[in-house]
Amino acid sequence: MRSTDRLDNLLPEITQWRRDIHRHPELGYEVQRTAGFVADKLRDFGLDEVVEGVGRTGVVGIIKGRSQASGKIIGLRADMDALPIVEDSGAPWSSETPGHMHACGHDGHTAMLLGAARSLADSRNFDGTVIVIFQPAEEGGGGGLAMVEDGLMKRFGIQEVYGLHNMPNLPVGEFAIRPGPLMACADEFDIVVKGRGGHAAMPHVCIDPVVVASHIVLALQSIVSRGVKPTDPLVVSVTTLEVEGAAYNVIPQTVHMRGTLRAFDEEVRTVSRQRIIDIATRTARAFDAEAEVDYRDGYPPTVNHARQTDFVVEVAGKVVGSDKVDPDRPPMMGAEDFSYMLNERPGAFIFMGNGPSANLHHPKYDFNDDALRYGCQYWVTLVSESMPMQVS
Repeated sequence: MRSTDRLDNLLPEITQWRRDIHRHPELGYEVQRTAGFVADKLRDFGLDEVVEGVGRTGVVGIIKGRSQASGKIIGLRADMDALPIVEDSGAPWSSETPGHMHACGHDGHTAMLLGAARSLADSRNFDGTVIVIFQPAEEGGGGGLAMVEDGLMKRFGIQEVYGLHNMPNLPVGEFAIRPGPLMACADEFDIVVKGRGGHAAMPHVCIDPVVVASHIVLALQSIVSRGVKPTDPLVVSVTTLEVEGAAYNVIPQTVHMRGTLRAFDEEVRTVSRQRIIDIATRTARAFDAEAEVDYRDGYPPTVNHARQTDFVVEVAGKVVGSDKVDPDRPPMMGAEDFSYMLNERPGAFIFMGNGPSANLHHPKYDFNDDALRYGCQYWVTLVSESMPMQVS
């Protein structure tokens, strides 16, 4: 049976897996039910080995091809975790866990890789080894880093690694990717401005931290406009300003600011990090106030490797036709912790169409089941093209 026929026959079951996972969303590393579901399925498929608890709650499966002559080992990764959002999709398979939902399509990602694993384990029609990676805690928890630090690449001998993510409003049956930076870093910072509070009618005896914080917010925007080259993409956003109390006639003692920095280039990231610290502390000092800055590196930029990107463009073209693959998708300022895996091994991360839908992380979002076949076929085709059986 051809792989496409096998996957078509599996689609109703893959769809049920997806909807079951959607009904039972779990957050961060607390994906015990989902990880158990994945591990049980992989064992049922007859994988050569299934390893649980990688990166705390990640699952790894090993599928050996009919031949091992190539010595090639590739990793295919899906994420399993959900988001702390109240679902409003109206789907019959809506979340049964209040306040949790699969608003980013990780239920679909997991189901597609499970379907591909089933097909690959049935056929074994490749020369090498496939490592299927089911990762926890992509949504801010750094599960990709946790798996890498737990020895994912060395322990399983992974030589190349590939990832996939659905994209709302990209038509179903289309793919998009680009070589080099595809997604940005996601750093965070807290700034606490300390002044001297008092009566709002007597500002001359106070040091107003609200005024100081306002100057800092405006000054931080000069990093983008004056601190880096105009051709270097950068976002510096202050997202909250908080004070204790809510009085109209009180100047507070402190203001707590939060924000994020997004960049594609590590040098831009490093320079901008220092500028945030310098601007905040020196602006505060000019007003006889103080500013303390807590800057935390988040996910690094997601940077696709050139050769592997060219390869997956060809793979996606074999699945849907080359005219349905955008090989030069503009980069986006969102972040993805698959970046940690790409920093360890060459590989590529590709977007797959989810059709008309609410955006990612929206209460009305739902993964499009019509896209399942394309994701499954993409994984199977990637394996067969990367590690073809040799004809003797």
